[in-house]
Amino acid sequence: MRKSFVVFLFLCFGFLSFGQELNCTVTVNSDQVNQTNQQIFRTLERSLNDFVNKNQWTNRVYKENERLNARMFITVTQYESDRFEATIQIQSSRPVFNTSYESPVFNYKDDAFNFIYQEFQPLVYNENVFESNLIAVISYYVFIMLGLDADTFSLEGGDEFYRKAQNIVTQAQGSNTAGWNQETGTRSRFELVDNLLSNSFREYRIAMYNYHRKGMDILGDNNSTGKQVIAGSLRLFETLIKRRPNAFLIQTFFDAKSEEIQNIFSDGPKVDIVRLKETLNKVAPFYSNIWNEINY
Repeated sequence: MRKSFVVFLFLCFGFLSFGQELNCTVTVNSDQVNQTNQQIFRTLERSLNDFVNKNQWTNRVYKENERLNARMFITVTQYESDRFEATIQIQSSRPVFNTSYESPVFNYKDDAFNFIYQEFQPLVYNENVFESNLIAVISYYVFIMLGLDADTFSLEGGDEFYRKAQNIVTQAQGSNTAGWNQETGTRSRFELVDNLLSNSFREYRIAMYNYHRKGMDILGDNNSTGKQVIAGSLRLFETLIKRRPNAFLIQTFFDAKSEEIQNIFSDGPKVDIVRLKETLNKVAPFYSNIWNEINY
């Protein structure tokens, strides 16, 4: 009897430990919409928070402190009946070892977010079917965030998540909805996940791992070595831009990291700042004003 009870508890707690990979806050902003009844937007916000945080996205076990911290900001620009036009800003971060600091990993805005939603409509992710653009876009970015997070802890650890995101792209392309097809431009959802899985952009994946796991995670114990590793990680992008100038992934990296890099190299043990600034201005000239503010 005791043995059966222990097995029962193990199964219960084992089951509960799965899923809930994210600690994500979803915010729906309807300030741009002239709509007296705001209930539909509040219902949508609650439903999306439940969908993202309570769904089982993987078969991995995540402890409470291992859950991915993220935010999604949905700004509704037009609304009529059950049709929404919106933008979505996605942000995610990961903890740095032996500190209370959260390092930003992804900060991206998608302007092509149109969907149909009826109040109290159930939101269910089915990996085999394109249910709706709302479910597809949210699920896609969940897997992108999980993949990027995994890449920061193990080299190319995000492959399984990127493949799930790529599968959503393949299914969604038949819907003729904006944002999924290659023809929509270099900043489409197709382009993002395609680049993440391409060997042509492998330096980005290596840089993500080295920067975080070998650099950020040792800053608390050895600030000088951590900085040297981070600076070396950034130099990997020099190789990438020679092969792929204006690479989409480089833009997404520095959209998340620019202020962090400035702060890291403006304090503490010195590195070769001249070389660092040369690298930064070469690979991310769009943030030259921030690189000029690095104090040394």
